Amino acid sequence: MKSLLRILLKLCFGFRAPNDAALNAAGPILLVPNHVSWLDWLFLAACLPADWKFVTSSTTAQRSWLHRRVMINRRTLSVNPDSPYAVKQMAEHLRRGGRLVLFAEGRLSRTGSLMKLFEGTGFLLLKTNARAITCYLRGANRLLVAPNSNRKEWFPRVSAHFSEPLMPPKLHNLSTTQARSRLTDWLRQKMVEQQFEIEMAFGSKNVLAAIVEAARKRGSKLILEDANGAALTYRHLLTAANVFAQQWRDRLPADCKRVGVLLPNVSAFPVVLLSLWSLNKVPAILNFTLGIRTMLDCAELAQLEHVITSRAFLERATLKIDPLVQAGIQLIYLEDVHASIGGIQKLAALLQVTLNPDLLLRGLTATQDGLVSGEGAAVIMFTSGSEGAPKGVELSHANLMANIRQMLAVGDVQETDRAFNCLPLFHSFGLTIGTLLPLVRGLYVFLYLSPLHYRKVPTACYDRDCTILLSTNTFLKGYARKANAYDFRSLRYLLAGAEKLQETTARFWSEHYGVRILEGYGATECSPCISANTPLSPRPRSVGRLLPGMEWRLEPVEGLEEGGRLFVRGPNVMRGYLNPDADAQFKSLQGWYDTGDIARLDADGYLYILGRLKRFAKVSGEMVSLTAVEDVLAGAFPQFGLRCAVAILACPDERKGEVLVAVTNEPRLSLEEIRRAVQASGLSNLYLPREIKYVRKIPRLGTGKINHRELAMSLQASEPSPMLNVFSSSTRSEQPVMR
Repeated sequence: MKSLLRILLKLCFGFRAPNDAALNAAGPILLVPNHVSWLDWLFLAACLPADWKFVTSSTTAQRSWLHRRVMINRRTLSVNPDSPYAVKQMAEHLRRGGRLVLFAEGRLSRTGSLMKLFEGTGFLLLKTNARAITCYLRGANRLLVAPNSNRKEWFPRVSAHFSEPLMPPKLHNLSTTQARSRLTDWLRQKMVEQQFEIEMAFGSKNVLAAIVEAARKRGSKLILEDANGAALTYRHLLTAANVFAQQWRDRLPADCKRVGVLLPNVSAFPVVLLSLWSLNKVPAILNFTLGIRTMLDCAELAQLEHVITSRAFLERATLKIDPLVQAGIQLIYLEDVHASIGGIQKLAALLQVTLNPDLLLRGLTATQDGLVSGEGAAVIMFTSGSEGAPKGVELSHANLMANIRQMLAVGDVQETDRAFNCLPLFHSFGLTIGTLLPLVRGLYVFLYLSPLHYRKVPTACYDRDCTILLSTNTFLKGYARKANAYDFRSLRYLLAGAEKLQETTARFWSEHYGVRILEGYGATECSPCISANTPLSPRPRSVGRLLPGMEWRLEPVEGLEEGGRLFVRGPNVMRGYLNPDADAQFKSLQGWYDTGDIARLDADGYLYILGRLKRFAKVSGEMVSLTAVEDVLAGAFPQFGLRCAVAILACPDERKGEVLVAVTNEPRLSLEEIRRAVQASGLSNLYLPREIKYVRKIPRLGTGKINHRELAMSLQASEPSPMLNVFSSSTRSEQPVMR
């Protein structure tokens, strides 16, 4: 009977179960699968030996004759979920060496993703010493009988992936309540990690291939729109990429491997990326907010000979790029390319893509399993340059796909979601999470030109009923000054990165807009996300848990009693730097990336960033966090409004080694008020600034965070006093959270 069932499932759904031998493990053992459709039990029954029993609900079984036949039989253990004896029944069965299948979510997923697990699951593991097997039913969320809002198919490909039997951790000195909560959380983390590993093993490893796969299933769906009115379906997106690829064949030399991209947040940006990827060329994305001198340094570092840009953009942004031309770099204007494309060529490209969506993949390298390789470089991105010369970061397709899969594993993003991305695409957060993730996952994304339009961004988000917004602390404060209380009514995910989230900002958004800000942490070198808070497991003031597949270690730092220097390793960590010295240092760490941040992890695995190592000063022999002082002062002076900002710098001092200097854009703010605010926070006198400086405007990076290096240099130029003559290395700008 089981063999016949398996044959039928294979014929209808291509069903396979690669590691079903794990189900032969002796009891007591608990099988915990994700629960996404009414047929989940059927796929599992095709794999399970006869003595396995399914835990079912006796109350649900009374709904109809069919429910009773399916849910009450010799293969089920029927319990009343409302009874306190339900867990006892299951525990007794496990203690007798039984083997149970438990849908620990307690309900069918309404998102298609893993939902919460009931803590009775952890109680079972605690009281029975049973081992656990996790199961990921891949593709079952696409079944017609799956009650989620994602796109459905008549016969989707379904597979069951079983882990090896897992022994729960031994917990000591914890109450029963704490232990069951910890074990339930441990089990869910294992399920999340399994989902990520399976998707990485069996899903697309190349970003272009993943987008083409999504387009093949949802060709007519509106997927991309920008503030200029350009709106693209998946089919139009691939058609445009196909047309541009044909143009690049004529305009770019065959041996040209890297191509510069200098564009704002418009629909043409991802089109250009896809077209270059289809030709095995690597886009080097230039940050136009850093100035022409730095852009030229980046172009030379990447050895660029061609840069794709737009005349309209250069005029609107008043960018003078003559030095690029003088350096021998050829500019390719999108207006000229578009003018050379005829109607017949567009129609032919549309027909080609409609008949064969895989057309863009024909020149790409395939792996042994038939998937497009993800090992090649995907993009070159550049760090802010706030600590000196910019670094060129080379990210592979596998890096980007890993980070996308990591974020999808910990969240419940659905195809009905609508993302609003105003973060610049030269920033890895805006590119990977704000643009590529929606295109891979199949949800609509709106690209807005600039995050600095504090009046227009809330209105645009409101007009398009967006449910996902990416931003930074600085920009969120700006929107708070201008937005209507109803502008963000549709938001369910507000992700903040690039700089530390201030408590005043989080509280204001919660009170005025009813939106919880989920803070994350990352780096360009990590594609960028390293950790993130989620709606299921948020922890205020932390940056969430490390994403699945990430390893970490903390190295002690002299003078610091709490935390250590954070190193991370994982599939999303870059291939390397273009800068030879930096790349040699990275390679010497054997895959580990030195974040340069001081961090700690709590007992539940939540990460706390204590500050940038270069943002610590040594005052009277003690390490003092400049970031901690800035956090205390953020929002401490509401009488001056949200525009009031205070930055903290350190400078040499003969007696104390270093002392702190406060810099503010509010001339009415006094040093005494700042010192009182610091003392009221409980920080010691070592954290008290000795001097205050006033500036008209505090410089910021493109992500909105304070540019401490530029601030120090401007003060030094305007006031060459002994106090500000030589700033210590601590004034070099901290690399931002999710930078």
